[in-house]
Amino acid sequence: MRKTVTSVLIMSMPSLVLAQDVVPFKLGTFADGGETYLGLVLDDSLVVNIAEANASLEGDQPEIPADMTALIVAYDELAPRLRAIAAAAASEPDAAYVSDRGDIMVLPPIRPHIIYNAAANYALHAAEMAGRPGEIIEGPIPDPIPGIWERTPDDRRQNPYVFLKMANTIIADGESIRIPPSRPNMDWECELAVVVGKPASRVAVEDAEDYIFGYTLENDVSDRGGRGDGRMGSDWFLQKNHDTFAPLGPFIVPKEFVPEPLNLRQTLTLSGTVMQDSNTGNMTHDIYDMLSYVSHIATMQPGDIYAMGSPSGVGTARETPIYMTAGDIAVCEIEGIGTLTNPVVGP
Repeated sequence: MRKTVTSVLIMSMPSLVLAQDVVPFKLGTFADGGETYLGLVLDDSLVVNIAEANASLEGDQPEIPADMTALIVAYDELAPRLRAIAAAAASEPDAAYVSDRGDIMVLPPIRPHIIYNAAANYALHAAEMAGRPGEIIEGPIPDPIPGIWERTPDDRRQNPYVFLKMANTIIADGESIRIPPSRPNMDWECELAVVVGKPASRVAVEDAEDYIFGYTLENDVSDRGGRGDGRMGSDWFLQKNHDTFAPLGPFIVPKEFVPEPLNLRQTLTLSGTVMQDSNTGNMTHDIYDMLSYVSHIATMQPGDIYAMGSPSGVGTARETPIYMTAGDIAVCEIEGIGTLTNPVVGP
C-alpha cells in the first residue's frame, strides 16, 4: 500500500497544538469470524484491528475500549497510540492485524440511541419542498426562541428545526434499505453527520467546535407517502423512522483530518444517475449553529450524532417524482468523509 502522510494540526490533545506528520485514518466498527472490533481505516481500503495492533507493537499499550463511544471518550489519551498504530500499519500493510476492507464485515461505526436531524437546512431544498425549485425564499424574519435560539437584527434565516430518528433506523454501509409494505414513495437525502465528542449542554455557537469529535455520513431515507388524514400537518415519525431508514457510515473521520468541514462536495447517485450535487457550505445553519441549538434543548453526550440536513435534488420535489425502487443502488458521497452505498430491496 502507498504510504500516505499529511501534515495537520493536532488539536484534540488538551492545551497542546502542534504540527506533526501523521498517517490519516478513519475509525470504524467491524466483524470478522464472530469477533466484533474497532478498527483504523487507511485509504478506505485497509482495516487495522486496533486491539491486536496495540498488543503487537512496542511502546506503551493503553487499554483499548470495546466500543466506539468509549473510544471517543478516551480519544485524547489514545490519540498518540492510534497515530503510532496507523504509521506502523501503513509501513507494514501485510501485518497480521491488517485486513483488506473487502474481507470483513463493515458495521455501523457507532450506534447512538437517536440521531438528531436538521430539517430544511439548505435553502434550495427548502424551496423545492415548497414547490418553488431554484428560488431563495425570504419570508418574514421570525421571532427568536426564548432561552434556546437568540437572533441578531440582521439575521434573516429561519430558526433551526430538528427531528429525531430512532436506533432501529440505523444500518451499515452495504446493508439494504427496505421499502416498507404498501409504502412505495421512498426518497433519499445525502447528509453530513456530526459526531459529538463530549457532553454538551447549552453550548454557545462560538464554542461548539470544541465539542465535535468527527464526521460521518447519513442517508436520511424518507417516506413521502403521507398518513391519509393529514393530521397535524405532517408526521415526522412516519416519514423518517421505518426500519433501515438511516444508513450511517461507513466510518467516522476525526475532525483533525477535516480542515474545512464547511466546504465539502456532497453527492447522491441512484443507480448511477446523479440526483444531488451540492456543498456543505450551502447549509443555512452550520455545524456549530446546530450543536448549539440542540444542546440548548437536550444535553448531548459523546457519540451522539446530529445530521445537517439535505441539499436539493430529492425525488419527491421533481416535476415527475422519482422514488427508490427495488434493485436500485443509493450512493451518498461527501468529499473527504467517505462513500455510503446501500442497495434497495422490496418489502
